[in-house]
Amino acid sequence: MMMQKQKTLGISLVLTGVLAGLLAISHSAQAQSVRVGIAFGEGGKNDRSFNQSAAEGAERAKQDFGVQVFDFEPTDPSQLGPGVRKFAEEGFDVVIGVGFALEPAVTASAAEFKDVKFGLVDSVSPEEDNVASLLFREHEGSFLVGYIAGKQTQTGVVGFLGGMDIPLIHKFEAGYRAGVEYACAEEGITCRVIANYVGTTPAAWNDPAKAKEIAAAQKAQGADIIYAAAGGSGLGLIDFVKQERCIKTADLPSGVSFIRDPFADVPKPADYANVCSGDSRPMFFIGVDANQNYLGDTDNNPATLNHGLTSMLKRVDVATYDVIRSVVEGNFVGGIQDFGLENEGVGYALDEYNEALIPADLVAAVEAVKQQIIDGSIEVPEER
Repeated sequence: MMMQKQKTLGISLVLTGVLAGLLAISHSAQAQSVRVGIAFGEGGKNDRSFNQSAAEGAERAKQDFGVQVFDFEPTDPSQLGPGVRKFAEEGFDVVIGVGFALEPAVTASAAEFKDVKFGLVDSVSPEEDNVASLLFREHEGSFLVGYIAGKQTQTGVVGFLGGMDIPLIHKFEAGYRAGVEYACAEEGITCRVIANYVGTTPAAWNDPAKAKEIAAAQKAQGADIIYAAAGGSGLGLIDFVKQERCIKTADLPSGVSFIRDPFADVPKPADYANVCSGDSRPMFFIGVDANQNYLGDTDNNPATLNHGLTSMLKRVDVATYDVIRSVVEGNFVGGIQDFGLENEGVGYALDEYNEALIPADLVAAVEAVKQQIIDGSIEVPEER
């Protein structure tokens, strides 16, 4: 009798294992059959910023779930609608529009193709049943990097370089400005924030030459740290800072002087002194969306002075990944999804490239401010 029970139990375990295996195979096959279409905005998926972050999220989903990912990069705005519609017409499981400019295209296709799921970054579609609208509290993350800039500025003048002059980018500016002012008030100093925008059309996201001109003008006004929220145009700022390397006493306009030297003990690259002799201070950019700290390295050595002070992380990669995962797992939900500090949808970058630039006591202060924003003790403005 005992042998019969053991035999029966053994058969049951084998069948359970077989069924589990079949379910795993079925789930894997289902994931591999999921097709993802991702349409990028101005600047393309290799902008090292906003679009690239979304691309990295889709790539991670491809690796984790085996989904098929196809992308579309328009050469001009008129192609956005047809690009999104093509994915929907072909019956893709989920179509993701990266950027507010994709809203009309996503909304139109979502209304026509009800069986297709959509993700829309940085805008809200009224067709909420099959559209996940992915919004971010950029002002919160911008406050943190502004706070860092206010604590570390050597001249008391910092810059903000926006891409397209629109309310979305005004949120970045407003949060950054508030963070700078909060930090400087703690230090008992008055700081100045200079703000300029690349343009008023979508071309502003991909004009690094204009961004470089703006950066030069801000440096001439004494800015030693400049934060760009400008998509591909931000690469112009990065190039400018790496080319200039520093700001010298002779560069300072009337009424501006060096107020501190927090980076004096940071090891400098071998060629730094050749460019920055005499009384000078290093210049820095603050990156955006993706972690751009590494772009400030001039000698392939993270241990020496890096010109990327930090980056405001806007986790478009996480939002993109989560939408794809929800489709794979069958629990997609339309409507607004909000990403802020409390769910790590925004933040700031700290890694081997900038750990020498942001000492432990400053990290602790930033984390304290972050918690105060989360619990409502500090209210960050969304409008400038």
